[in-house]
Amino acid sequence: MKMQPIKVVEVENEGLLSLLGEEVLVMCSNYFYGGKLVGINDTCIKLENAHVVYETGPFTGEKYKDAQKVGDEYYIQLAAIESFGKSSKL
Repeated sequence: MKMQPIKVVEVENEGLLSLLGEEVLVMCSNYFYGGKLVGINDTCIKLENAHVVYETGPFTGEKYKDAQKVGDEYYIQLAAIESFGKSSKL
């Protein structure tokens, strides 16, 4: 079987960078976090108005069922992040 070469295309300002300044939900290995993504560096991200989302409730709902504020600013290690996306349910 002949293998086709894989073409890798780097897209600027994609991934976390595309969400800078947006309200996000960050799903990590132990907890979910919500807040405004205001910073990204080589090791972590920074959220403003950060909340731990203990229970989302239905994803179609308007607000999270249980989200508790952890601080005005909060840092999350990139290595712990499993997935992320826009969300304005706080």
